[in-house]
Amino acid sequence: MKGKKKVKEPAGMNIPEIFAALAMLEKERGIPQTFMMDKIIQAVTTAYKRDHKDVENVIVDVDEEHQRLKMYVQKNVVAEEDYVDPFNEIPVEEAKTISARYEIGDVVNIPVDNTEFGRIAAGNGKQVIIQGLREAERGMVYDEFNSKQHEILTGVVTRIDPRTNAVSLRIGTGTESTEALLLSGEQVPGEELVEGQHVKVYVVDVRRSTRGPQILISRTHPGLVKRLFELEVPEIYDGTVEVKSIAREAGSRTKMAVWSADENVDPIGACVGPKGQRVAAIVDELRGEKIDIIKWSEDPAQFIAAALAPSDVVDVMMAEEGKACRVIVPDDQLSLAIGKEGQNARLAARLTGYKIDIKPESYQGEDDKEIVDEEPVQ
Repeated sequence: MKGKKKVKEPAGMNIPEIFAALAMLEKERGIPQTFMMDKIIQAVTTAYKRDHKDVENVIVDVDEEHQRLKMYVQKNVVAEEDYVDPFNEIPVEEAKTISARYEIGDVVNIPVDNTEFGRIAAGNGKQVIIQGLREAERGMVYDEFNSKQHEILTGVVTRIDPRTNAVSLRIGTGTESTEALLLSGEQVPGEELVEGQHVKVYVVDVRRSTRGPQILISRTHPGLVKRLFELEVPEIYDGTVEVKSIAREAGSRTKMAVWSADENVDPIGACVGPKGQRVAAIVDELRGEKIDIIKWSEDPAQFIAAALAPSDVVDVMMAEEGKACRVIVPDDQLSLAIGKEGQNARLAARLTGYKIDIKPESYQGEDDKEIVDEEPVQ
């Protein structure tokens, strides 16, 4: 985050410096000292056991007040005749030279040489702290971008994979920047991106991973269109005009239903803008994608009729049950209502949430309900 000092990675450390580094980590990055100390203890005990393969029990004593760490090998006190494992056992007579209170079955803590332990603690403590720094930075990046879910961000194309066509983008600046991958399936068909190009993307999701935050981005998501209109249309941004639903086939056409509770505001006109400037700016950003803006209505029949624009609609007959309807259009506008390869009808169905069966005005059908329940014309 801006204004925060970057904690430097330790170059070489002694034990007091480890405590100082942990205190700074807690102050600057909010990582509890106890959490990091537990990680250091785990690291140094693992390292000691790696160097002393026959040793089974090792403990580390932490003295925060005096900033000291001490390591002990724990040995079981055994009778002289049972003494077979010098790495993990100590004869009772030898134990009594340390303290007369030791008896068979007790556990004695044998101090590890300070020089050896200091070397192990410094090296492993440094690595744990460096790892903690990196995890903290990844956490900051995650928090930064997690707050931007379902928003538009601008990224710079850094690399294009010639095999998969996936595009790598650098999003953000400084320590809060990260790489995001725009998969081929999330790219607009026919859109060619080049290295160094600035591209607006929609943040679908942000996930944690061992390699840092994973940002899922898209150029095809309907949310991209909605956010672009929020940027261009003040009435949408301030809530005067509400986007009720969007249906999109990226790179080709989008249908968007809008509505306003203010009778003095034309929701479609607000989105189009003076001389069409607002919608033109969005069409330009989407590389020529056509955008149909329709007025939402709480009356399903009116909404469906509007959704089939640019075709005229003669009548809309709603099914008695289920979200389905039959739409009657003029004979000469049947192909317009259906659209190329069924696109207009398909987008209208997605926009309204209704299955739409389109018939020409001259059609003489059977029982209405049977026809309504058929699959819509595609």
